[in-house]
Formats: sequence, structure tokens, C-alpha cells
Amino acid sequence: MTSTFPNISISTERLVLRPLDEDDVPALAEMMNDEHIGAWTDVPQPFTEGDARHWITEYAPTERTAGRGLDLAVTEFLTQRLVGIVQLGRTNWHIRSTELSYIVAPWARGEGYASEAALATAQWLFGDQKFERIEIRTAADNTASQQVAQKIGCISEGVLRNACIVHVRAEDGTWTDLRTDFIVWSLLPEDLEGADGQLADTGGFTSYADWN
Repeated sequence: MTSTFPNISISTERLVLRPLDEDDVPALAEMMNDEHIGAWTDVPQPFTEGDARHWITEYAPTERTAGRGLDLAVTEFLTQRLVGIVQLGRTNWHIRSTELSYIVAPWARGEGYASEAALATAQWLFGDQKFERIEIRTAADNTASQQVAQKIGCISEGVLRNACIVHVRAEDGTWTDLRTDFIVWSLLPEDLEGADGQLADTGGFTSYADWN
């Protein structure tokens, strides 16, 4: 029997992480057309509202029900504005391991939202879901993503040489693939003790049906 993640809502002091819904389509499309997101991820460019709707209504539900992962919208608690996305993927239920990634909207960067959302997700995975390992992979030059991994207590395990493709935008607007290295980070339950104390204070977890 395939294990799956529940439809969960995770709250922190500033954020609510919840399943994506169709009301997120415009904000998700706008966020994904950012140049930095185009450079460091494989989302199509330009990213249309049709792409956003497909992600929300087809891709994300399929990934969850198949047991492969979970996509969560990260929203501001007070305004409910879409701050970013947290994704779980390549989940192995036998060894209780999953890969975590995060994307933050341009307007929300520099506020610590990625670290807060990633740490809250990790606490939920280790506490509620009894996971034993979280892996993060960052492109060699993506220092912002590496800082998030370090801030939540991840340990750098090594380098996967030539394993990552990033994208460079030319003056004419076209994108070119560029091969680089992946830095592999891991987080185990005991590593959370080294995380920032303020980040570690989450508001708790509820089923999405209860929260909604």
C-alpha cells in the first residue's frame, strides 16, 4: 500500500503553509516568472496562468496521492498573500526520507520566510510523520538557498559533480542551459537542536479540513 502525505496546514508565528488552491493561480504565475526562479529551477519560462492551474489542479494532487511528495503554498498569516512554495519530492516511505525545496516570491525575500517555512515543515515531518532524513540539494552558486539550509541546521554532505542544470538568460530574452554541481545537505531529527530558537517556535499542525 502506498503511503501518502495528508492534506495538512502548518502554522508559524508569521506564516500558514497549506495546500495550493485555484485562488493561488495569479500569484503563482506572477511569482514563477521571476528571473531568479527561472535561473535556479526547471519551471517553464514564461510561466502562464495555465501552467499554474495545471500545477495546482493536476500535478500537485497527483504527486501527493502517488506518495511521491507534497506541495504547500506558503502564505502570510495576516494578509494570506502567497509568499512562496515548499515542495517535498523523491519521497522514500521505507526509509522515511524526502527531498525538500523552497521558492520565495521576489517581494518576500530577505524576511527569513524560506527558513521559517522550511523549518516548520521539517518539524512536522520529524514529529508528526516520523521521518528520519530530509535532503536539500542546492546549485553550487545558489548562495541564498545554501544559507537557508545552513540556518535550519542542515549538514553539508558533499558535492554531486555536474549533476545540476541552471539557466542563464541572454539579452534577447532566451534561456540557455548551464551545467553545474549540486551541493547535498541533510537534516536529521537531532540536527534541529542546532536550529535558530526563534525559528523553532511553530504554531502547530492541523488537518486542512479543520483549518479551512
